[in-house]
Amino acid sequence: MTAQTLPPSLRKDLERAVAEARVVAEAGARAALGALAVPHREPYDHMQDHERHLRGRLRAHARQLGDPRKAASGEQAIERLAQECAYEHWHGMLFARFLAENNLLIEPEMGVAVTLDECEALAKERRPADDADKRGMDKWLLAARFAHAMLPQVIRADLPVFEVRLAQEYRQQLEALVEGLPAEVFAASDALGWVYQFWQSRKKAEVNRSEAKIGADELPPVTQLFTEPYMVSFLLDNSLGAWWAVRRLTEADMETAESEPELRERVAISGVPLEYLRFAEQTDTDASPRWRTACGDLDGWPANLSELKVIDPCCGSGHFLVAAFAMLVPMRMALEGSSPRDAVDAVIRENLYGVELDARCVEIAVFALALTAWRYPNAGGYRPLPRMNIACSGLSVGTSKEHWTALAAGEQNLRIAMTVLHDVFQDAPTLGSLLNPAATEAARLVNWGDASALLRRALAEGEFDEDREAALAAQGLAAAAELLGGKYHLVATNVPYLARGRQSETLKRFCADRHPSAKNDLATAFLERCLALCVQGGVASLVLPQNWLFLQSYAKLRKKLLESANWRLLVRLGEGGFESSAAAGAFAALLTISPEEPSNHERGLLNDGRRLTSFCGFDVSTEQAVGEKARQLRQAAASVIDQARQLENPDARIALDNKPKATLLSAV
Repeated sequence: MTAQTLPPSLRKDLERAVAEARVVAEAGARAALGALAVPHREPYDHMQDHERHLRGRLRAHARQLGDPRKAASGEQAIERLAQECAYEHWHGMLFARFLAENNLLIEPEMGVAVTLDECEALAKERRPADDADKRGMDKWLLAARFAHAMLPQVIRADLPVFEVRLAQEYRQQLEALVEGLPAEVFAASDALGWVYQFWQSRKKAEVNRSEAKIGADELPPVTQLFTEPYMVSFLLDNSLGAWWAVRRLTEADMETAESEPELRERVAISGVPLEYLRFAEQTDTDASPRWRTACGDLDGWPANLSELKVIDPCCGSGHFLVAAFAMLVPMRMALEGSSPRDAVDAVIRENLYGVELDARCVEIAVFALALTAWRYPNAGGYRPLPRMNIACSGLSVGTSKEHWTALAAGEQNLRIAMTVLHDVFQDAPTLGSLLNPAATEAARLVNWGDASALLRRALAEGEFDEDREAALAAQGLAAAAELLGGKYHLVATNVPYLARGRQSETLKRFCADRHPSAKNDLATAFLERCLALCVQGGVASLVLPQNWLFLQSYAKLRKKLLESANWRLLVRLGEGGFESSAAAGAFAALLTISPEEPSNHERGLLNDGRRLTSFCGFDVSTEQAVGEKARQLRQAAASVIDQARQLENPDARIALDNKPKATLLSAV
């Protein structure tokens, strides 16, 4: 598959459209919710029965989202509800156009792809009686319904905000914005990735100007940052790609090759160029073979790809998952002799896992992965896909433990599961994937798959809107608990960045309790969380800030990781690693690290006369442009660094000097 990214001019077009769409959609959503008396104690006298019923469902959903209701006055806050309503209306249109431009917008009754012009013709045939509000149908409403029907896993067909109709003045503005985008935007491989960042850009600026502490409401806009394609490629090429190379290259290949490009050419297959895969040359005369993969051998990974598990615990819009998918499908085809269709299904079902704090990002991640699967050459186009292993870790519990556990209706196992979910995920909108359900004793008694099945029954039997909303949230959190309690061979992500001084008290207290040596930034707390998600011999491949590599306040963390983890690859990107203006001032690093203890040093002391554990380092921080940083990551010589010697530096600061004594990359 050839990946075409958005050029700067089209990226600007998309940014302007999405930013304006949020303003229009939120204004329209607030007006529509007000017209339905959702914020008010009582419905309006003139409201019909179906409007009153919808109002009740919307108020229950608002409370599940975390909007409070004043007990004395009965007034219902709608801030989160309005944001969700705006998001779903705009993104329904946007997703529909993505599908239509790729000939993938499917009319469900006929099972055929339709264009937006054909949606317009079909909409005219729909009778106004089909819609409770009697305003009929238009092409964008119909196209959005088709898009929603194609993604039943993540987009709830019964979500009450879908029944809210924005006034025509707002709909016309949104239609003009989505129709005004060039068709080329919808063919780019990274367009969906930018969509969520652009949706949050204005909110992020507002939060940053306010200097408010960052909690549940502020975390998604402030910490979401689209990962540059070259960063994703470098980390995956030097993890998945390295695993592939070790199994494709013979000892003779590693001994006789004259250069890294020659080795890359020998392992590349169609769709997997591995242009960022790096090797370290061993110049010691006793070393054999001549070359090693820069990240070392991945002996802890399974030989069979059907057993390999890859997770992005901060998956955002799914960039790492989509890129890993594009590598794993051709690998499985080559190793297993499977068809493109079978390989696509197997990778989705067995290899890829994702968790994300924001449910709206989960929608985009699932949509991005589905769109990539449907577009994969010779894989059958649109069809129902296996259920994706992607869940939201930031859903709100939204009700008391008594009400929450009452949904178990006498099922003892479900009551245990509901108690665990309520206790563990009470602060989920703030803590997200930092939470580890497997760390609790009670969670060890729960089979989350069985709990999900029991919750589906509770959902079907629920009599009240409040019960239904609670059961849906519990079902989502059970899926997240299963993923967050698992272990993975590769954990690949761009962690959220947030200094301790800006964290809310809930976040600050949790990081201090669970990650005391890493508490100074959310990024370093996530570094430890990612290591905990790894199997023994697994690796975490991360984009994160670089300041923790040298600031004195992280000295304990550096010493701890140098003594207890196996460093494999480290890249200093420095300033300007991101093209986006949203990342201005971000000094980033790339790190690949394993949780197992290095075998060749004890208590931080060097073992005289024995080979030391080493890692490869690249410093491209002096390059100013993203393109030049990317080029240097493909071409610059690696420094091979003695890991234990870093403990001799002041405060165990990490230096990427290529010392004469550190020319070997030892076995890891």
